Amino acid sequence: MKTSSFLIVETTESVDLKRKRRAPGNQQLGLVVGLCAILMFAVLAFGAVEDWSSFVFEVGAAAVFLVWAGTQFVSGQITLSRNPLYAPALLFFVFLLLQVGLRTSAYPYVTKYEALEYVSYGIVLLIAAESITDEDARNKFALAVIVFGVLYAFFALAQELTSNGKFFWVYTPHFNGSIYGSYVNRNHYAGLMEMLVPFPLVVSMGHLLRGGKRALVAFCAVLMASTIFLSSSRGGMLSFGGEIVVFAALTLVRRGNLRVALGMAAVCALVVGFLVFVGRGQVLGRLGDLGPGIRLNITKDCLRMFSHRPVWGWGLGTFPTVYPSYRTFYTNLFVNEAHNDYAQLLVETGLPGFGLMLWFLLRLYRQGLPTSRRWEFKWDGAVSLAALLGCTGILLHSFVDFNLQIPANAAMFYVLCGLAATPLAKLPKPRRSRTPKDEENGDRRTSRENGSSLARSM
Repeated sequence: MKTSSFLIVETTESVDLKRKRRAPGNQQLGLVVGLCAILMFAVLAFGAVEDWSSFVFEVGAAAVFLVWAGTQFVSGQITLSRNPLYAPALLFFVFLLLQVGLRTSAYPYVTKYEALEYVSYGIVLLIAAESITDEDARNKFALAVIVFGVLYAFFALAQELTSNGKFFWVYTPHFNGSIYGSYVNRNHYAGLMEMLVPFPLVVSMGHLLRGGKRALVAFCAVLMASTIFLSSSRGGMLSFGGEIVVFAALTLVRRGNLRVALGMAAVCALVVGFLVFVGRGQVLGRLGDLGPGIRLNITKDCLRMFSHRPVWGWGLGTFPTVYPSYRTFYTNLFVNEAHNDYAQLLVETGLPGFGLMLWFLLRLYRQGLPTSRRWEFKWDGAVSLAALLGCTGILLHSFVDFNLQIPANAAMFYVLCGLAATPLAKLPKPRRSRTPKDEENGDRRTSRENGSSLARSM
């Protein structure tokens, strides 16, 4: 009878080690679930624009941060990825503290409130960048986004077809507007969908899924994209078109992938076909009516406001308070936002804040473009590319609207930024297989080495 010379003893120490190795996976899953929960809540709670919903969103973000910090403390070490967005984001927060501390804001209370909301955005960016990093976590996040996106699009479509002027058919909005989904402004619904639709679009064009699953995800992309047009948001339509152009350009320039270009053309054709099928083909006519209205006048007024406080700005969140004294046209409407996020940021934070924003975006694309190269075969690359396309869509839309003033959309944007700019794990180098010729040369080399060593020993 033969006995093994190795004896494996599972001590208490080894069992504890296994538990410690399993724990990070469970904790990471919990953080991903928590992040998705607060993002979805913010969307369903009317964009988290009301006081109660903003409070719940901020508390949820703080709770997720405490869980993440607790896991870091228990593990005995604090590890942070080298995300290039941390530096500009942190410096922007320092600038907000200076606005409050030096009392340069025209309305200090509002600036304090907006600074606290900015902390929540920083938390969701941090959790996304630190927790949704490996292949498995990104796979789960992408599937959660796709499922939520298509269900939410279906709900928005059903609510429009059977609308009684109330949210979820039961809740009367406090303000009049063009309701779509859970947003009082259809442009904000379109802004959300611009950030979500690249996920099913990218996944359906790659090789991550096969057969029926791939076709189902492509259908999700068509339905979600169609609701952007059904919402009648001109900015949303043009921004989605910009996403398609950028996606096609990246795939054709990098790989010359004609298959992906044809696939996206098919998706666009299906979107148009769906619009015609539901009898809303006339929404495309809104693209021909691009009169700027009062938006251009507001932007000109913003430049005058900026010239009076070019360094410190008027204070984050103070635009609706300060703007009436600079308005140059008559309207019976209350202008609460600049309808141009870039102009409003310039007014409220001056050159330092605007410069930090440009630095943030420069680092986003400088890091995001390389991390999205392996999108066809790896979930991490696919999520990076989808997140980058979503950021591109909302940034284009921000020239003519104020999506980034809506907490739900702003939080989603910062999460996508964190995903796009997170450094990905390096793929292991493929090992070259040994051919019969290599083996023959190796055998000859071994025999020569043995012969020479034998001669030396003699």
